[in-house]
Amino acid sequence: MSLDEITYKINGCAMKVHNTLGNGFQEVIYQRCLAIELERAGLNFGREIPQNIYYDSIKVGTRRADFVVEGQVIVELKAVINLEDAHLAQAKNYVVAYDFPIGLLINFGSTSLQFKKVFNQKRNPVPPKIR
Repeated sequence: MSLDEITYKINGCAMKVHNTLGNGFQEVIYQRCLAIELERAGLNFGREIPQNIYYDSIKVGTRRADFVVEGQVIVELKAVINLEDAHLAQAKNYVVAYDFPIGLLINFGSTSLQFKKVFNQKRNPVPPKIR
């Protein structure tokens, strides 16, 4: 399955959860519901998987990703009124630190579902602009 297919399915699962619950719940509730939908969609995933953080090839700690889907996509959930730059920075840092090609930042806290796709620039360098 391609990365686009995986992220499409994840977004569809998130939309179903948001359409069913709306906004206003704690993040953990959305996390549990999204796990149900990911399973129903036939996606392989792990929830709250510890990921090692390295500095100059030295392990300096661990963080837990909300979801790792199909071993290729990091999913970070939020339940806030609006996504802020700090949330996006966190998602970008996770995708690079965990060395995944792509990540999704999904916010269930607003009246409309918000999601951002973030890329690991170290794995997916931006192609030069064609003039």
